[in-house]
Amino acid sequence: MMLKNIVAIVTGGASGLGEATVRKIITAGGRAVIADRNEERAADLAQELGDRCLFHTTDITSEQDISQLLDLTIDQFGSLNAVINCAGIAIAEKVVGKEGAHDLGSFSKVIEVNLIGTFNMIRLAGERMQSNEVNADDERGVIINTASVAAFEGQIGQAAYSASKGGVASMTLPIAREFALYGVRVMTIAPGLFETPMFATLPESAREALGKMTPFPSRLGRPAEYAELVASIIGNPMLNGEVIRLDGAIRMQPK
Repeated sequence: MMLKNIVAIVTGGASGLGEATVRKIITAGGRAVIADRNEERAADLAQELGDRCLFHTTDITSEQDISQLLDLTIDQFGSLNAVINCAGIAIAEKVVGKEGAHDLGSFSKVIEVNLIGTFNMIRLAGERMQSNEVNADDERGVIINTASVAAFEGQIGQAAYSASKGGVASMTLPIAREFALYGVRVMTIAPGLFETPMFATLPESAREALGKMTPFPSRLGRPAEYAELVASIIGNPMLNGEVIRLDGAIRMQPK
């Protein structure tokens, strides 16, 4: 697929990795719908990027919200052939900390948003994509998920986050195998340490120290570099059923 022919939904598209992805798609001539709970930021970004960009206030754990999002996308742009799942949350909580056992509600919430929300988007978008016309490579669509290096080297305090992102990584292949019957590819990116809103609240010295943990380049990743990988996946029909680490060779330590 070529970016200029893409009609994409980007969850979490109002900031960070998602925003960079939306900007990449629009700059290349494609069309994008921002699915985000931050209505004000999403509306501002859509207005900035013009009539090839829309937004829809979306809770990815809600079937109703996603159904409305899909209807809007197809009604306005005529089709849907790409989904990039960037929405997610993170917490830091030990299994047994100074205040006792890990709160079960917070664990469940992270799983609900990061794993179940991603699956909710995949299942409903995948259903719509099956009716697309095939392109020259017999493709009907591509779905790109966001995991994390924490799926493989989770740190102390990341049990919930690692479990959620490990689930995203693990379901990539079985869904890709199933969707292969319809010409829909499924891929996952596992970023390392990136400049996202989560890191923006840290002092500059702390961000530099975190960046130096990465062997090369020794800095935090840039959202535009995530977007470049999204573009490469969209453009290469042989990329399917795989989790790609985008991490500068970092391997996270226990803490």
